Amino acid sequence: MSGRDGRAVAVLGTLDTKAAECGYVRDRLLHAGLRPVVVDCGVFEPDAPVGVIPDVPRTEVGRAAGHDTAVLARAGDRGAAVTAMAEGARATVLRLRAEGRLDAALAVGGTGGTSIAAHALRALPLGVPKVAVSTAASGDTRPYVAESDLVLMPSVVDVAGLNSVSARILANACGAVAGMLAAPPPEHRAAGPAVAASMFGVTTPAVTRARRLLEERGREVLVFHMTGIGGRTLESLVGQGALRGVLDLTTTELADELVGGVMSAGPTRLTCGGTGTPRVVSVGALDMVNFGASDTVPERFGGRLLHVHNPAVTLMRTSPEECAELGARLAARVAALEAPTAVVLPLRGTSALSVDGGPFHDPVADAELFAAVRAGLEGTGVRLIELDKEINDPKFAEAAVGLLDELMRASAHTKGD
Repeated sequence: MSGRDGRAVAVLGTLDTKAAECGYVRDRLLHAGLRPVVVDCGVFEPDAPVGVIPDVPRTEVGRAAGHDTAVLARAGDRGAAVTAMAEGARATVLRLRAEGRLDAALAVGGTGGTSIAAHALRALPLGVPKVAVSTAASGDTRPYVAESDLVLMPSVVDVAGLNSVSARILANACGAVAGMLAAPPPEHRAAGPAVAASMFGVTTPAVTRARRLLEERGREVLVFHMTGIGGRTLESLVGQGALRGVLDLTTTELADELVGGVMSAGPTRLTCGGTGTPRVVSVGALDMVNFGASDTVPERFGGRLLHVHNPAVTLMRTSPEECAELGARLAARVAALEAPTAVVLPLRGTSALSVDGGPFHDPVADAELFAAVRAGLEGTGVRLIELDKEINDPKFAEAAVGLLDELMRASAHTKGD
């Protein structure tokens, strides 16, 4: 198969500095029978002849975002150039996709190039193969990956010319993209309308039981781990109208947002009603704030109750004052959702750690949490159910699923589905 006949792979890079690497990637993809489409995301003049003729030149990428690359280059502001070309690259890959000229994407770059490429590739639909070889791949990757399925591959050496190491890494990246495109379609098919569920290790029994019950009702259940990115992804899907319901039993990310833990989903958590997506909300794992290894817990929390979950995760019990604020915030956000919503409270424990006899058992803190939720929801019309159960009791999961099923059926009837 010739490259011209193969599936199209967008190759993103700043040709002012990464021409050799992009040319090598182009040739490897051609050799694999694929059709590379080189997109130049650079703005500055190279120190040496480029040697690679892009299929989409920098001027076209800049214009896609309303910028003149010559003006950006003369300004000499690298940060502004990266921001502008990121927007242009995003518009460009979406256009290529719409034109049938993008079946996958592969980017090469340092931190600046990765910022440009990641912003662009995150806009591609879930499941479209997207890989970036980057010097940033072994650090904090959250700003690059966000809620996408972007694969970051460590470049090991700097992306600064071809050598025996960089060539091997880039060849592997090309092989990975070729393999993704050659893979047969997944055999799994959705059993029914998609429902999201929020889970943490300490609420796993509840969500596992709920998932099975929902599947028995013909729902496909997408479970998200509430580590910050999980909550943001869940809210993103709600906003896209991709879900028929949300079983939001685990809202622990609110505690990290309030207190300063490492798993905050930010201020948009529990704020998206989407197109009226029904949601059942609980207070799962609001008894804890998450930190890394025990020696990473900030000094200001000296004297607080800690629990070592594993060598990489240390949990801190939320105080009565923090629980009161968390209950108020949760109630305010739920009340503002423009969607059928209900709240269910597990009065005997919000996680596996806060049950009677558990290391985080604190009836005073729980009472403050529950009282704040009650007060915040009073007069709002949001349905509040209180169960004399711990969150991981099977009866709690059954009640929550029944409530969500009721909301979803009523919503479908209203919409005429």
